[in-house]
Amino acid sequence: MADQIQVARAGGAAGQLGRLAYIDWMRGLACVLMFQTHCYSSWLTPEARKTEFYRWSQAAGTLPAPLFIFLAGISSAMVTQRLREKGVARNAIARTTILRGAEIYGLGLLFRGQEFLLGYPISPWTDLLRVDVLNILGLSMILMAALCWLTAFDTLEKSRRNAIVAGLVAAGLVAVMTPWMWTTLRPRWLPWPLESYINGVHVYGHPQPWLFPLFPWVAFALVGLALGFLLFSDFAKKKGAWFFAAVGGAGVIACGLSLVLDAAPVRLYSAEIYDYWHTSPEFFLMRCGVLLALLFLVYAWCRWGWAQKRFSPIIQLGNTSLLVYWVHIEFVYGRLSILPKGQCGILKATAGLLIIFVAMVALSLLRTRWKKRKAKALRSRQASAAATAESG
Repeated sequence: MADQIQVARAGGAAGQLGRLAYIDWMRGLACVLMFQTHCYSSWLTPEARKTEFYRWSQAAGTLPAPLFIFLAGISSAMVTQRLREKGVARNAIARTTILRGAEIYGLGLLFRGQEFLLGYPISPWTDLLRVDVLNILGLSMILMAALCWLTAFDTLEKSRRNAIVAGLVAAGLVAVMTPWMWTTLRPRWLPWPLESYINGVHVYGHPQPWLFPLFPWVAFALVGLALGFLLFSDFAKKKGAWFFAAVGGAGVIACGLSLVLDAAPVRLYSAEIYDYWHTSPEFFLMRCGVLLALLFLVYAWCRWGWAQKRFSPIIQLGNTSLLVYWVHIEFVYGRLSILPKGQCGILKATAGLLIIFVAMVALSLLRTRWKKRKAKALRSRQASAAATAESG
C-alpha cells in the first residue's frame, strides 16, 4: 500500500518497463481484489453469503494483504539499492527507510483512530489497538531497514547478496516459528496490545487469523525484499523475461512442495499445533508460490499484453494504493456506505462495487494530477529563484 515504489525507477532493473509498471499493476490488482472483498462482505444479505459466489469472493480476498506486504519488501530493496548506487551512506539509508516505515506505522494508528471516531459510540475502544495491515506494513519496513543496515558491506554486490540470503533465512525462521508463537511459545506474559503484534491475540484470549501480526506476515515482506534485490542481478538486468519465467517456475514448484510437505508422514509439529490453513510453513510456502507465479503473469501482461497500450485503471490505482485503501473503507464499511449493509443481493452489490471502482480511479487521477501540478509549480519557483539570483 505504501507508495514507496514510486521512487524506484526502471532504468537498470529487470524488464525495462518504465516505472516498473508490473509492480504498479500488481498493486492495483490487490486494490481491486480488496474492493470486491470488502464490498461483498459489507453489503450482501445473509442468504447471499451462503452462495458459492461469495465463498470464491472471500477466497480471492486472501490475496491483497500478502500482495501489499510482499510488494513493500520489493520496494524497500529497490529504494535501498538505488540509494547505495548513489553513494548514500549506510546510516543515512537506514534513517530514510526507517522514517518511511515509521510514517506508515503512524498512518496506521491514525487510520484506527479515524475509524474509532467515525464508528463512535458503537466501536469499542480496543479497536484503537487492533493490529491492522498498515501497522504491520510500517513495522515490516522498519525491520527490513534494520536488516539492510546489518547486512551492508564494503561493496554493492556483497551488500546485495548478504541482504538476499538474510531476507530468505529470516523469512524461513519466521514461517517455521509461527505455529509455536501462536500456541506453545505464546508470550502470554505480555499485555494483549503487545502480544497482538506477535500473534494477533487482540482481546479474544487466543490468536485471530484475520489480524496481521508479525508472525507470519513480516515473512512476506522479507521474501519480497530478497526478490527486490535479485532484480538488480546481472541475469535479471540482461534477461528480464527469462528471470521472471524462472520466478514463475519457482512459484509453481513452491506450491507443489507445499502440498508434498503437508502430506508427508513426518511432522515438525504435533497435531495440536499444526494448522495448515493459518499458521503452517507449508501454507506460507503455498502463498509465496502464488505470489511468485502471479508476479510472472503480471510481468508478461505488462510487457506483451495490453496493460501499457493505453490508459490502465489498474496501474493508476496501484500508483495511489494507500489513498484508495484509506478512502474506500468509509464508503463500504463506514457511516457513509453507499449501500445498506447486509441488505443487498449479488447484482446490487456488484453495481455498488463498480461505483466504488470508478470513484477510486477518479480519486486516484485527481491525486496524480494534483501532485504533477504541485511539482510543476515547485520547479517553476526554483527556476524563477535561480534566474533572480543570477541577475542579482
